[in-house]
Amino acid sequence: MYGWRGNILRVDLSTDEITSEPLKEEIARGFIGGRGFNSMTLFKEIKPGIDPLGPENVICFAPGPLTGTSLSLSSRVEVSTLSPQSYILGDGSAGGSFAAYLKRAGYDQVVITGKTAGPKYLWIDDHKAELRDASQLMGLSTWETTDTLKEFLGKDISVACIGQAGENLVRFATTIIDKYSSAARGSGAVLGSKNLKAIAVRGSGKVKIARNEEFSRLAREDREFFLKDKFHREVVSVYGTHIGVLNWYPGFRYFERYLSPEEIPENLKPQEFKKYEVRRSACHGCVVGCKNIFRIPSGPRAGEQGGALEYEGIHCLGINCGILDPVPIMEMENLADQYGMCVIGLGNVLAYAKELYNRGIISREDTGGLTLDWKDDASQIELIHRIALREGFGNPAAEGIHGLARTLGGKAADYCYHVKGLSRGPHPAGIFGLAHATSTRGADHLRGRSWAFGENDPELFPRLIEKGFIPKDPVGALIVSERAATLADLIGRCKGAVNSWACTAPLVFKYPLFEGAARLLRAATGFDFSEEQVEKVLDRVYALEMAFNNRQGITRRQDSLPQKPERKGSPEGHRDLEEHGKMLTEYYKARGCDPETGIPTRETLEHLGLGDVASEMEAYAGYPEWQGPPLWPLRKYPQGGRRS
Repeated sequence: MYGWRGNILRVDLSTDEITSEPLKEEIARGFIGGRGFNSMTLFKEIKPGIDPLGPENVICFAPGPLTGTSLSLSSRVEVSTLSPQSYILGDGSAGGSFAAYLKRAGYDQVVITGKTAGPKYLWIDDHKAELRDASQLMGLSTWETTDTLKEFLGKDISVACIGQAGENLVRFATTIIDKYSSAARGSGAVLGSKNLKAIAVRGSGKVKIARNEEFSRLAREDREFFLKDKFHREVVSVYGTHIGVLNWYPGFRYFERYLSPEEIPENLKPQEFKKYEVRRSACHGCVVGCKNIFRIPSGPRAGEQGGALEYEGIHCLGINCGILDPVPIMEMENLADQYGMCVIGLGNVLAYAKELYNRGIISREDTGGLTLDWKDDASQIELIHRIALREGFGNPAAEGIHGLARTLGGKAADYCYHVKGLSRGPHPAGIFGLAHATSTRGADHLRGRSWAFGENDPELFPRLIEKGFIPKDPVGALIVSERAATLADLIGRCKGAVNSWACTAPLVFKYPLFEGAARLLRAATGFDFSEEQVEKVLDRVYALEMAFNNRQGITRRQDSLPQKPERKGSPEGHRDLEEHGKMLTEYYKARGCDPETGIPTRETLEHLGLGDVASEMEAYAGYPEWQGPPLWPLRKYPQGGRRS
């Protein structure tokens, strides 16, 4: 095959059986790759109602057909599973070198099932794959695990692994790739539940391209755009997503309010933070280099380096927790990476716990002596250790914001701001709130990319409307945005290219919206992808994900907006809910869903080539409504691991 390598690696941990099966052409055409392959696999192989941390769960790793080629910003791997944090679809996109190496090794997807009797790691060396004993890796951090495997297997490998948080089944534990890239939404806990500590890969093969000359020309145009574009050259390559601290109004003290650029302390602004930077770094084959490598200047971890300190880390671990000192923020970023925890999931549960403490809902007796005052960074850092190792109050906090609220009960639930188990703050009605409410992996800013509407380039959004690329109405614009974000996850492209709305920046105004991507896919694969066909695949994947969640008990009721207690029942709160309800109805109609339930209709599913999914949905009609993950008994996990 061209573009794809034509192989799917299946690993049954219960039997230690590893097999390679051919990628079917109809799957390649119908789902393209990455998130598309994974979501299709999960729908087929996961039964509703299973325990995400049980052996029945499935976890998939998939790059895209453009990964491993000369197209820049295309080294993303999609990691998908049934999330133990939300009990619905959970997936994360991670950078580094893993995706490119996996393609070079000859695989378009790795599907992992079952559970090993003892700790193992998966070693993929080109077309050879085997499970090896990982006893010596248990209890190690992700950094230690990566260094150990590279010392043993060679420097020319890429490592995806978990730290102590994954081993201890922290529900927002993440898979860390090459030390600094994170595939979030609970994948680390699932790997921990399967006793799979790491996946190491070396690949030396090449991705064959159907039309080399045409693809090289398109890739060259794309690369030149990013090298010459003023925003990418002077902002993204210099500051990365750190610029969002000034542009995206971060929440302060658990969303007490949102800070304007003028309210951001000088020492947290991107320009000031540069003094801690050692150098810039980039994912495999990327010409932008949005990542930083920083050195902590003082304190107990003075001299320690870290990487990829981005907006979400500064926002969630720092500003929203009331910490405005850059040194402890850098320390906490490193701890999150070392233990293997999503900075969003970790930061939100920390801020939530501090909110409850400062409101008197929990006390030092509950927290095991920790003060959790807003400015107390030492207690916050101590709580991070306890969460990763499930010690004391860290044990219920390791259940995530929704799990902690249900464990505590009472007034704690009033301040649990979430959508389908994931927290992003009590957003007012509007396109931003709608994007978070309808995201197929819970409250999320990267499913609809709504924040990019004119945010980075105020002239782009009006020009796209003027040229007819996106509709004027916000619901229609959101759906176009969801398609663009889905396309990035299918072809293996960075979301940093999605502001171009077609994932192929220089082609946006040269061709209709998704025609640029269609041309790249035609040149890479040799298949006759058209703009209309690409768009249909994007809608197929999104409808499939909606159906997956519907089968988990998600309906219209869960696509709601969280509200602060003081806003609930107020005239403003009623207006928000009414406006959101109207937009939600418009959204469902535009998506081909029943507006009363939010479930895709049979007509829609059949039009998208998902007739079998429609039949499956009818078979599961009446499945219990989603109430969040079941409240499993809190346990101490014996493997523990030493403190990072």
